[in-house]
Formats: sequence, C-alpha cells, structure tokens
Amino acid sequence: MEEIGALMQGFSVILTPTNIGLMFVGIILGVLIGVLPGLGGANGVAILLPLTFTMSPTSAIIMLSCIYWGALFGGAITSVLFNIPGEPWSVATTFDGYPMAQQGRAGAALTTAFTSSFVGAFLAVVMITFLAPLVAKFALKFGSPEFFAVYLLTFCSFVGMGKGSPFKILASMALGFALASVGMDTVTGQLRLTFGQPELMRGFDFLIAVIGLFGIGEILLSMEEGLKFSGKSAKIDPKVVLQTWKQLPQYWMTSLRSSLIGIWMGITPGGATPASFMAYGLAKKMSKRGSKFGTGEAEGVVAPETAAHAAGTSALLPMLALGIPGSPTAAVLLGGLLIWGLQPGPLLFVEQKDFVWGLIASMYLGNIVGLIVVLSTVPLFASILRIPFSIIAPVIIVICAIGAYTVHNAMLDIWFMLGFGVIGYLFKKLDFPLAPLVLALVLGDKAEDSFRQAMLVSQGDVMIMFSNPLVGGITTLALTLLFWPLIARLLALFKPKKPDEFAVERPVD
Repeated sequence: MEEIGALMQGFSVILTPTNIGLMFVGIILGVLIGVLPGLGGANGVAILLPLTFTMSPTSAIIMLSCIYWGALFGGAITSVLFNIPGEPWSVATTFDGYPMAQQGRAGAALTTAFTSSFVGAFLAVVMITFLAPLVAKFALKFGSPEFFAVYLLTFCSFVGMGKGSPFKILASMALGFALASVGMDTVTGQLRLTFGQPELMRGFDFLIAVIGLFGIGEILLSMEEGLKFSGKSAKIDPKVVLQTWKQLPQYWMTSLRSSLIGIWMGITPGGATPASFMAYGLAKKMSKRGSKFGTGEAEGVVAPETAAHAAGTSALLPMLALGIPGSPTAAVLLGGLLIWGLQPGPLLFVEQKDFVWGLIASMYLGNIVGLIVVLSTVPLFASILRIPFSIIAPVIIVICAIGAYTVHNAMLDIWFMLGFGVIGYLFKKLDFPLAPLVLALVLGDKAEDSFRQAMLVSQGDVMIMFSNPLVGGITTLALTLLFWPLIARLLALFKPKKPDEFAVERPVD
C-alpha cells in the first residue's frame, strides 16, 4: 500500500541521531511539564516553541510533538500519586488511580495508565496513517467557499458540541476574531485597529498570545489557589510491570471502546477531557465490576487514559489534512507550522511529503520512547512535586518571558504576554473557555480571507455557500451545530413528559 511505503520513507527521515535525541529531550521536557500543575501540553508547547526557531521544520515538529506526548504521560503521575490532575482530562484518572496508590498498588496503577495511554495513542496514529491522506486528497478539490464552510463548521462545532455555555463560547470566539483582525488587511493592504500605533501593524503574535493565555494565566490561577502536595511514593518494579501487562488484555473491549470514543472526540473539537469522562462513564456502566469503580479498579484507569491519549493524538488529523486544529495544542502546533513557512492543509501532503510522513512516523516512535522513559523515571519526576511551588512558579514565568521576548526581540511583547496572561486568568475564573479564543486567533484571518475570496468570485452573492452539494452540506451542518443548543431546547419542549410513578402514593392537600 502507498501509505505503508510513505510511512517507511518517514522513518528513514526521522531515524537520525539528532532527531532521536530530540525525541528523548522532548519526552523528558513534556513529562516535566505534565507533572507540574499550572502547565500542560498546550502551555508547554507554546512556551518552548521559540526553542525550535533555529531547527529544521521536521526536527522542530518532532520535538514539539514529543513534548505533547510527554505531557500526556506526565499528567497521569500527579493524578495517581498526588490526587492532583496534571491535565484537565486526567481528573477521571484520579477516581481509581489514587485509591490504587493508597492501597499500595501505585506501581500497578501507573503501569496501567502508561500502557493504556500508549494503546490509545497507537490506535489513533494508525487511524491518522490511513485516513489523513484520503482526507487530504478529498480536500484538494476544495475552493474558497468549501474552505470557508469547513472553517465555519469548526467554529460552530465548538458551540454545538461544547460542554460550556454557548454564549461564553461565542464571546470567547468573538474576542479571538477581534484580536486576529488587528494589523494589516491581507486583501486590501489597509491597517485595521492599530490606533496609530506602529507596533500593532503586525498584529498580535499568536505565540505571545498563547504563552500569556496558557502559561501566565495558569500560573496566576495556581498561585491564587495555593498548591500543597502530599502524595504516595512510587517505584515501578519490572515484576509489577509484567504482572500488570498480563492482566491488561482482559480489558481489551474497554480499551477498544475508549479508543474509538477518543478518536471521534479528537477529530471533532470535543477534546480529551470530555472523551476521558465519557469513556469512564461508559466503562462504569458496561463493566461487570462497575459498582467497584472509584475504589481502586484498574479498568477505571484504563478507560480515561486510553480515551484521552486517543483524542489528543487524533486531534492532529484535521490539523494536518485540513489546516484546522482539533485541540488547543494542535492550534499551537499549527501556529508553529506557519512560523516555519509551512501551510497546513491538503497541499502539505503533496508539497512536503517528507515532513508529513516524518511527523507521522515520529508519533509511532515517540510513543514507544515515551512509554520507556516514564516507566523508568517515575520516582524522579514524582520528587519534583516536593519542590515548593513558590520556587517553581517564578521559574516558569521567567521561561515564558524569555520565550515571548525572543519572538521579535521586543520588550513590548513581554507586556502583551502579561496582558494575555491576565485575560487567561479572568477567563479561567469566570469559566470562559480558552480553546475557542485560540482557534479564532489562529484561523480568524484565514476564514476571513476565504470568505472574502468567495464573495469576490460570486460578486457578493452569499448563496455561493450553497452552490453545490458539498459546500451546501458542510454549511448546513455548520449552521445546525451553531443553533443546536436552541434546537435542543425546542425539542425538549415538545417531548412528552414521563408519567409520575409516585403520584398515587403522595397525599393530596
């Protein structure tokens, strides 16, 4: 098969001493980021993105993607040993992982979590290997109306499938669009929203925004909450690993079901967090030992970890094939590709074959390396949590400031970073989602360009968005998702009410 041949070519690209070394460095940095509360995959990738400016795009994406895999693995360590979710999706892992650690089975819990993570990520990478080229070939037929329809579908799916308030999602997205419009209009060349300030001509740099929103914002929130660590020590013995691996095959149905949930939620903008909770809930409902969940059941660790890693990995599919990120981390990686002069989307598979297949090959190898690293270094990373947060927080802030300054070597960017940090903090406090803001900031100008090009072609006729079955179908689906919260409420009004079973037993006044 063509995909297998291209994948082998990808392995030949990445199997160099430099790239393998970057893989190990990325995994270790990622695990460290995942272990530290207040950071995460998107935060870590955003903060460390400036380190890759001097690298080739292939080496850079390998390192950044391995940071992401490492952060996913690292989140499980804090969840199991300290009952502190290192990542939002790892909350579900604490339900059974921490009780297992309290029972003296920390090694088994961590082995279960790491192995399940590997399985979920592996199945998602296999899906990307065979599905991404097909999606890219299909997308090559797209014109500006089709691309705008896909962008619209992405934005609207956050509203229709998001777990938060639709109004908060729309408000977050609107702010992202406003920030994306600052600077020079790419169609007319005119300046917009610069208010006479030359520094704003280039707009708000995506990298500075994400460093502030994720890095500074999370640190401010963590400082306010005051973190105190108290957890179980862990040492993973090879015998424990082998014994756990013998037991894990009995959960193959849970792993497969959770992987499918994760892949679906990763391709759509559902994300890893809803995927982990959904997989945990289904596993609890369908398991013979469902009543034991929450008391230290291994299956309760398998389900969320498998789903979360499958979702986190499969989110890269729409980013590579369509240029549309499926998660905040994918959005940061998309920004990195643009900085390196690469245009994500279907043409990437034609013009940059070595890069694309090198990245996919690194996903296979990176997850294997990640599993080996975390199994052998758990005590080391667990001990980091015993360092006072009052020391860790300033170090992270300094790293963020250095990263922001290196973008344009301008002090103003550090002030912008701090401003975005305050916005990120307020969004967290007010329970506004950050992912729609980041998405709109990355894709806002591209969506605008596609829409205006479509309008130029049609001479201002909006009905071009329904000019053929493909663009019409995507646009209709997008509008349905946009208004889905309202549609769901209307359907609920017409749904017949269930009869009150206890009405006879209640006394009448």
